[in-house]
Amino acid sequence: METGTDDGMTPATAVLEREGIAFSLHAHDYDPGAAAKGLQAADALGVPPEEVFKTLMVLVDRTRPGCVIVPAPMRLKLAAVAKLLGGKSAAMMAPAEAERMTGYQTGGISPFGQKTAVPVLLDSRALALGAIYVNAGRRGTQCRVEAAAVAERFGWIVAEVAA
Repeated sequence: METGTDDGMTPATAVLEREGIAFSLHAHDYDPGAAAKGLQAADALGVPPEEVFKTLMVLVDRTRPGCVIVPAPMRLKLAAVAKLLGGKSAAMMAPAEAERMTGYQTGGISPFGQKTAVPVLLDSRALALGAIYVNAGRRGTQCRVEAAAVAERFGWIVAEVAA
């Protein structure tokens, strides 16, 4: 594991370590005013934007939460998410609700180590890339993981959920 000035430990990294998942940490300057945080992270890290994935929290049929991981430059296909999670509709979760449910601040939500376990969907483009960057549970910190390994280990649904 690579770390910056501190040990980088968050609930997300603790889960990855406990599960024996290889990862590296990559710190960057976080811009709270950036219109697209994932694209800003890719730029700050000097990596292609399609390798940085954003973690989005959704509500299916207004009551059932889910987590969706999609490439930073792409948009979430809410109809596909709803169908995959057995619902009729899906909408983005309000930021305050996402923070309460995950235990992370928006802009720092990780798919790993959330307070409440929810179904996780990973856009299938991640598998073609091999390794992807996802939030490590702190604003300004990404972790690089092997997409197939984490999807298999944590039982994520892999499907095309972004356009």
